[in-house]
Amino acid sequence: MSEKELKTFSEFWPYYLGEHRLPRNRFLHYMGTSFSTLIFLWMLLSQNWWLFLVALVAGYGPAWVGHFFLEKNRPATFTYPLWSLAADYKMFYYAITGRLKRELAKYF
Repeated sequence: MSEKELKTFSEFWPYYLGEHRLPRNRFLHYMGTSFSTLIFLWMLLSQNWWLFLVALVAGYGPAWVGHFFLEKNRPATFTYPLWSLAADYKMFYYAITGRLKRELAKYF
């Protein structure tokens, strides 16, 4: 983690991207984001509230594998849980709209 505490999402975003430099790690995040979103929607539609736990595992499991075994860093979720969740969706959106490569180039 950086020495200074990040105060805004705009400060957090470049840090988040830096923790997701490897394409394989980002792919695991996209898979986790997709699976957890689908499970969460299924939970709402079916009103099977226990699926919330399944959605958490489906989302965080692949992402944490990417951090611990590929990037070899600590997930930002541990320090900035809400910003990390928002950044997961932002990164996924940028990836599917073709903007991520340009966004990464702005910072690295």
